[in-house]
Amino acid sequence: MSITVNATEREDQGKGASRRLRKEEKVPSIIYGGKKEPQMVTLSIHEITHLLEDENTFTSVLDLVVGESTDSVVLKDIQRHPAKNTITHVDFLRVDAKQTLVTTTPLHFVGVEENEALRLGNMLNQFVVSIEISCLPKDLPHGIDVDVSSLEVGDHLSLTDLVLPEGVVINALQHEDVEAHDQTVCSVSEPKVVEEEEEIIEDGESEEGGEDSAEDSADSADSDSKDGDDNE
Repeated sequence: MSITVNATEREDQGKGASRRLRKEEKVPSIIYGGKKEPQMVTLSIHEITHLLEDENTFTSVLDLVVGESTDSVVLKDIQRHPAKNTITHVDFLRVDAKQTLVTTTPLHFVGVEENEALRLGNMLNQFVVSIEISCLPKDLPHGIDVDVSSLEVGDHLSLTDLVLPEGVVINALQHEDVEAHDQTVCSVSEPKVVEEEEEIIEDGESEEGGEDSAEDSADSADSDSKDGDDNE
């Protein structure tokens, strides 16, 4: 199922024009890439906000409709207001069905509930939550599943352990020295327990400690007093 984004072409540029658009509940946006010139457009704040609530919007080739023309695009960048978190600008990248696309896709950790070690209270450490991949637009996945159901305490999975959809490659593993770029994705370890050491103090030692503390306080006060007198 394709995802459609409706846009309107715009001519006004600059900060002033962008402010006016946002007051009208519109989001300034740009489409670039491919053989066409960059195109300035506006989006409905309500429509784009709703679309971005679906994770698939970030990992799909979108149909961007401007008037009577439609471009195949992917989301390239989203800017948000630092305080309100509202969308302030969106960048779209045109894609060619015959050209390799480089993008980032999320990792989905599956099999957690079936993992016996995790059910016994051990921890799943996630070191990588998304990876950069290359593929043709038709092969673009919505994410990569990482099956952790059979991991035991001390086990880990690396990038080379991931099962990739057909036509998808991990960019980090395209270097000659694969081992040097083979990151650990996740591991299972025992929970960290913070042990509190209990100090057993005898009554006599406690009283002496109290006296010492009182004397130290008094010495400190006297010292402060002397310092004050010297300053005068």
